[in-house]
Amino acid sequence: EIMENETIKQTATFKATPHEVYEALMDSAKHAKFTGSKAMISRAIGGKFTAFDGYSEGSNLELVPGKKIVQTWRASDWPAGHYSTVTFVLKEIEKGTKLTFTQVGVPEEQLEAVSQGWKDFYWTPLKRMLEK
Repeated sequence: EIMENETIKQTATFKATPHEVYEALMDSAKHAKFTGSKAMISRAIGGKFTAFDGYSEGSNLELVPGKKIVQTWRASDWPAGHYSTVTFVLKEIEKGTKLTFTQVGVPEEQLEAVSQGWKDFYWTPLKRMLEK
């Protein structure tokens, strides 16, 4: 059975520096704070991460502090061994940071839930935490 893999592309802007946005995504304590769930995030290339009490996990492929994060990413309810690739690109704009997010290789049946999930569980609460 061939699984259709989909791509998600989203952008979000934050009234915060690229460094602050990067730290919120990569620092275990800050990540746990805005998501409200336990996260353990390695800051090494090839290092692993888990977030949302283990619902999502993967490893770091590329890390450019304040600019870019590339990780393999899967959710616990995905087909066994199936990973997508997520890329977060941070760009300084006049009033903060523009985040461009791409996720390649999402199982077709998960597309809607995962796509909505990034908005509900990442960008919205991240904005809330950074723009206090």
